[in-house]
This record gives sequence, C-alpha cells and structure tokens, in this order.
Amino acid sequence: MLDLTKCKEKGIRVTNTPDVSTEDVADLAIGLMLATLRRIFQSDRYVRNGLWKLGDFKMTTKFSGKRVGILGLGRIGSAIAKRAEAFSCPISYYSRNEKPYSKYHYHSNILDLASNCDILVVACPLSAENRHIVNRQVMDALGPKGVLINIGRGPHVDEVELVSALVEGRLGGAGLDVFEMETQVPERLLALDNVVLQPHVGSGTWETRLDMGKLVIMNLEAHFLNKVNYSYDPRKYGSCSFGLGVIEIIMQIILLALKQL
Repeated sequence: MLDLTKCKEKGIRVTNTPDVSTEDVADLAIGLMLATLRRIFQSDRYVRNGLWKLGDFKMTTKFSGKRVGILGLGRIGSAIAKRAEAFSCPISYYSRNEKPYSKYHYHSNILDLASNCDILVVACPLSAENRHIVNRQVMDALGPKGVLINIGRGPHVDEVELVSALVEGRLGGAGLDVFEMETQVPERLLALDNVVLQPHVGSGTWETRLDMGKLVIMNLEAHFLNKVNYSYDPRKYGSCSFGLGVIEIIMQIILLALKQL
C-alpha cells in the first residue's frame, strides 16, 4: 500500500483512476456470482471432457433472488448493488459508516452482514484495519450454502481459513479475482471444484485500460502545467489534449518536464 501520509509530507502528488474501472469490476463480480452458483466453468469442462453423453450434469443453485451482502458501498459496491437488483436480489451492506443516501439495509458489523446474506461480496479498499476482515467467524456466519466473492484485494480474506472452510464444507463456494500473494495461488485452492478463480482481471478490458491511460496522461499534463489533478473518468469529461500515440505521449511529457527546468 502507498503511504499517503509520507507522500504528503514530501510534497509528492498522488493520483489514481477512480470511476474508470467501476463498470468492469462490477460486471466481473456479477459474472463470478453466476459462474460460482451455476457452476458454469465446471459444466463447460463436463461437455469438453465428453461426460455429457454419460449422463446429465448435476443440479446447480439459482442466483436470482439471492440475498447479496456488500462489504464496502463505494463506487464499485454501488455498481454491483445496482446490477444485482436487476436479478431481484435483496441488497444489504456494511461500511465504516452508514450511507445516508443509500436505500439498502445497513449492518453495523460484518458478522451481522454475513449472517443475513447468501452471497458476500468484498468491494472495499484495503487498509491495515480491514486486513483479514473476512475471517473464520465471517465464513462460518455465511455458512455451508454461502458464497464469497472477492473483487477487492486478496488480503481482505484470510486465505488459509478460506481453503479450510471450502474443504470442510463450512462455506459453499467462492469466486476470486484477487489473492493474498499474487501470483502464488494456494495449491489446495487450485484443486477445489467449488471455486472460480480469475487472475486479477477486474479492470482488464481494452476499453477500460485505454481510459486508464488517458486519465494518467491527463494527470501528468495537469502536474506539469501546475493544474489541479484530474480525478474523474475521461469517458464522462473528455480526453486529454495529448495524442494517444506512445511516442507522442512520451515526447509531450519530456517537453513539459524540460520547460520546468
């Protein structure tokens, strides 16, 4: 994690790319819910391995109407909630503070949230305070039919306890885009059939990565021209004045830097 306090002390300007990845990450969260409950990847392998001719694939679990609990109702959490509502899913959430504008039910602690949902989605930023916030107690509260979806950060979840809960049947399934020690995924997790694993691709689309690049260049331009940093999505507020050719971008940055000397 970046030490923002130290950066501020040193006068280092820090920017990020908010909004740009929101839609893609929310889409993937819904995809992980569907893939985990409906066992999409397992049934795909069933067909590819020629097993269908030997008998039907076993029954799966319905997604529509499931109670979705969201850990962190920020931009991404809200986008996930909006999508899940389209599947008639009741939404509840836990955040550090209750959102006064939210229509969703608020739980004052994560254990209450986990006890009152079928699917728990981790969608909050990582901090020292919420490392391993999804621990054994939370997984047991979700229960043997519960599903954990993590599109936040790997260290939000105690991975050792997650593997144990899945192996022992104390947790029904998991859909994971992030891991504690990327790219080192636990061997026991790889061997499980009740998980869907992704290589941290939440924002991994051509469109979003291009928009990320645009916003980075906009922030560089703002820095070298002594403007306020941009903190919004270029799809909503327009592109930077730089061209998108790599060489042109590099040259523009160099020229702007030289002007400051």
